[in-house]
Amino acid sequence: MPKGQPVAVPDDGLTTRQRRNRPLLMVHTGEMKGKSTAAFGMALRGWNQGWRIGVFQFVKSAKWKVGEENAFKALGRLHDETGEGGPVEWHKMGEGWSWSRKPGTDADHAADALEGWREIQRRIAAEAHDLYVLDEFTYPMKWGWVDVDEVVETLSGRPGHQYVVITGRDAHPKLVEAADLATEMTKLKHPMDTGQKGQKGIEW
Repeated sequence: MPKGQPVAVPDDGLTTRQRRNRPLLMVHTGEMKGKSTAAFGMALRGWNQGWRIGVFQFVKSAKWKVGEENAFKALGRLHDETGEGGPVEWHKMGEGWSWSRKPGTDADHAADALEGWREIQRRIAAEAHDLYVLDEFTYPMKWGWVDVDEVVETLSGRPGHQYVVITGRDAHPKLVEAADLATEMTKLKHPMDTGQKGQKGIEW
């Protein structure tokens, strides 16, 4: 998009404003770090616009506390207290989905992932959020826990004005094909190549 102008304008019958405001399905994939970080950056922008933010983490353990989780929960409290920004919900499969109130177990990962997807389907039908961050959701599809065709059908036909961003390695080609925006994070260099482990403020 040179100088912010689209390369081509489709003959789709939409006005410039309608096309510009069309909600997007976005995929962040690839082997390099930064996929979730970029998605949470989008969520920050959405929160600033007053959007209802829903984060659903599909792989991370309950023991793994990312900095974004604390930050977004604080922003959710700020909204509740002052009305600034938008409401925030953060759900993590590894600690048991909050709506089911049962802890996850290693043996139940596949069932828990499917349960999370079913809840997301219900929320999409109800237009519950303006932006959904489905963090590491490519893995349940890769492992066969969630049907890729069903995901594509649900997200492609979602009603209203709902944005969705999916993160994780090895995004299925059908998901990439359905996406409006697909980014692959490619490694050029990484501190771990020289034996340096993750750092506070960078990885968590």
